[in-house]
Amino acid sequence: MKNITVVGLGYVGTSIAILLAQNNKVTCLDIDESKVKKINNRLSPIVDLEASEYLKHKKLYINATSDAHAAYANADLVIIATPTDFNEETKNFNTTSVENVIKKVLKCNPESFIVVKSTVPVGFISKLKIKYKTQNIIFSPEFLREGKALYDNLYPSRIVIGGDCKQSREFGDLLDKSALKKDIESYFMSSDEAEAVKLFSNTYLALRVSFFNELDTFGMIKKLDSRKIINAVSSDNRIGNDYNNPSFGYGGYCLPKDTKQLLTEFDQIPQNLIKAVIESNATRKDAIAAEILNLNPKIVGIYKLSMKANSDNSRFSAVIGIIKRLRGKVKIVLFDNDNDNDNDNDNDNSNYIKRIKNIDEFKNICDVIIANRIDGQLLDISNKVFTRDIFNRD
Repeated sequence: MKNITVVGLGYVGTSIAILLAQNNKVTCLDIDESKVKKINNRLSPIVDLEASEYLKHKKLYINATSDAHAAYANADLVIIATPTDFNEETKNFNTTSVENVIKKVLKCNPESFIVVKSTVPVGFISKLKIKYKTQNIIFSPEFLREGKALYDNLYPSRIVIGGDCKQSREFGDLLDKSALKKDIESYFMSSDEAEAVKLFSNTYLALRVSFFNELDTFGMIKKLDSRKIINAVSSDNRIGNDYNNPSFGYGGYCLPKDTKQLLTEFDQIPQNLIKAVIESNATRKDAIAAEILNLNPKIVGIYKLSMKANSDNSRFSAVIGIIKRLRGKVKIVLFDNDNDNDNDNDNDNSNYIKRIKNIDEFKNICDVIIANRIDGQLLDISNKVFTRDIFNRD
């Protein structure tokens, strides 16, 4: 058994902590005491069915704390999964949280091996190795879905390790042996190459989402059946049926920031496609908002801020992008029992009505209800619902 500390109890940190706690002693570190308490009470701090089930029923060697010194002191391995938001002014990731953790770890326990799971710019780890005069830091990207984070750790598409030393091989083995999937493909490369893998992987997903959204915009405006077109296009096994369900645009925590970071990485390198993906996402929201306004509603209802089913995460949701485009043009009311964050309410704007918590009142008051993803609560008022959710899945 290794002593492992996981820093950050978001989707990445929580899922990998649970994964590795099956066979190792895992300490979770977070400044949010509510998340610490949940882990210690065997409750999941994220909305994730497998995570909840594993915490409740599996034998796990896991605990949580907000005491950094205690978490680092005896750690053989420290995994960093803190947020790296994209700074629109600097046009780069804000990696302050990652570097602050690394500095504390090296001061408290310089012999521990550090794995960065947070998404970082290409070349970030190489620069840190020089800056802090250590080789004990690698980058290993994650490829997880919100709501399915632990599942995607148990059945990973691949394992990518940005390092080829003994410790990095051992870390790859830890991930492989903790997973349920057999014969997992593992790729060992430089940290710079692994950082590029992460950014290009997410940008391709954003590109694919944008492609089918533009196909749907074409069908929507031309009054064609997008479902029939998509089914026929996707029947080619070179194209396939993944990521082909239209939406209001790609969003969430990863795709918007990772596409922008990759565009920054290109700098003087010739490109057209990466910039086009980002612009396409904004154009899609413009088209959706225009179609809603063409219906001439007096009151538009927003059914949930989150983009995905079974998720409470509304960070950078495309739904919020639609709200911004509708404000000042129609009255808006929100129903969202999954998300208690009222930050998107603008009390100074007379065209914005506060949250309505009663679903029946919400249905009655609205002329049009927009939903990025449909669920059973809206089936009885389908004539009021505006959605591009063709296949009823994410």
